[in-house]
Amino acid sequence: MTADSALTDARRALAQGDFARAARMAEAAGRADPRSAEPYFIMAMALAETGHVAHALGRVQRAVALDPDNAEYRAQDARLLILLQRDAEARVAATRAVALGSEDPLVLDTIGCVLARLGDHGAALPLFERAVAARPDTLSFRFNYASSLGFFGQAEQAGAQYEAMIARDPGNGQAHYGLAGLARQTPARNHIPRIEAAIPHARDHAAFVRLHYAAAKAHEDLGANDAAFAHLDVANRAHKARIGYDPQTDAALVRALRTAFERPGYFTGPGLPGAAPIFVVGLPRTGTTLVERILAAHPRVRSLGELQAMPLAVKRLSQSPSRLVLDAQTIAGAARLTPRDVAQAWLDCAQAQAGAPGGARLLDKFPLNFLYIGFIARAFPDARIVCLRRHPLDSVWSNFKHLFALGSPYYGFSYDLLDTARYYALFDGMMAFWRDRFPGQVMELGYEALLADQEGQTRALLVHCGLDWDPACLEFHTARGAVATPSAQQVRRPINRDSVDRWKGYAEHLAPAMAYLRAQGIA
Repeated sequence: MTADSALTDARRALAQGDFARAARMAEAAGRADPRSAEPYFIMAMALAETGHVAHALGRVQRAVALDPDNAEYRAQDARLLILLQRDAEARVAATRAVALGSEDPLVLDTIGCVLARLGDHGAALPLFERAVAARPDTLSFRFNYASSLGFFGQAEQAGAQYEAMIARDPGNGQAHYGLAGLARQTPARNHIPRIEAAIPHARDHAAFVRLHYAAAKAHEDLGANDAAFAHLDVANRAHKARIGYDPQTDAALVRALRTAFERPGYFTGPGLPGAAPIFVVGLPRTGTTLVERILAAHPRVRSLGELQAMPLAVKRLSQSPSRLVLDAQTIAGAARLTPRDVAQAWLDCAQAQAGAPGGARLLDKFPLNFLYIGFIARAFPDARIVCLRRHPLDSVWSNFKHLFALGSPYYGFSYDLLDTARYYALFDGMMAFWRDRFPGQVMELGYEALLADQEGQTRALLVHCGLDWDPACLEFHTARGAVATPSAQQVRRPINRDSVDRWKGYAEHLAPAMAYLRAQGIA
């Protein structure tokens, strides 16, 4: 067998999912010709597919060094760097890959995904478009393109892409769920029959869950609340059983945080004065995106989206070997850290995400940063923190009915109404703790109050953030930038009260959650 045919077979094994065979053949080819880049690349992909991303990066960077003009190698280098949260390096690698001008659709899609993860949706969109044009039957390319169109409010174009996916695969859960979120369903125009017809034929667990969520969204739009709940109940029971969520895990995490910050000397020392980032936190689905868009409309603010840089900074610097981003082991390891080091790590990541440096205030809108308020307040003494508060039962219902990323480690509580009520109580107690430890450093902003008095609450928000009044903040919905959150369609409309008191339509189903919250002293 020639070296070329061996590498062809190794590529074939890689495509077929036989990663061990692909790696063996590539390694043998590499020994025969150490100056060939392809064996290193195939080994890298096999390692990455089996979870050894750090080792894969070394191999792919060797391939890049041997063949620097190969756009596929550059694109995968960027992808692996993103997986390892090395965002600044990933941006450089992606930029170099784009500059090579490849028209390979997989390369285009890979670079687009990297740029989207970096928040550069404007650069990602045309790459996804070209990938779809080159390979229209690859549904993953169409999904990425449709999602990106939706981020820019191009609902009609996004819908066309989702419909093209459904035409090729009638049971595609991603397409049905994406389409359901683009517009309100009406009695005259809805997709309920074809969604429900597809559910019995769902090819896997993910499709099953997404189809039920799509049906629930459509039924809720039509006011059929019991039918909506029935679909959510089936999907969420199945997914909770799949992930094995235990509410005691989150309760233990909150206890560990409180215990740590009650100890004298825990995470103390000088922070990074002068830097004044803005952090918007709170439970998911409570108006954090709305407040982000209001602030991002200010000419002196640069939003970085849901950055997750603070959790990653604490995790990396603590040198905790545990798999969870935040747990008792990580919290204990953070006792050795200095606030200044954590601040600098966050700032490095934020500036890499922001791209070109400028004088704008950086805004990080990762809702679950409410767990990190102690770290934020000490790392950045001049930071401004805004925590959204929403009616407890609207918060519980909105989390239960929203499908977060199925593989995410953060949202296990959301697949059961009582678990979600428990998590709300943990959040409420955590905020009371931070309020006591760091008085005056957090503005707690009521979602309903903001809807009732947009200008008054927006003025108070800007004062808290140290920003001058700017009327553009009242016209946030006219901004043309990407909104890469589940609220992308809602925040493109003027403020309205459509989502207030939604829980009342599900009061019977929420009764156990309501009783639990009352027992915790939460009105």
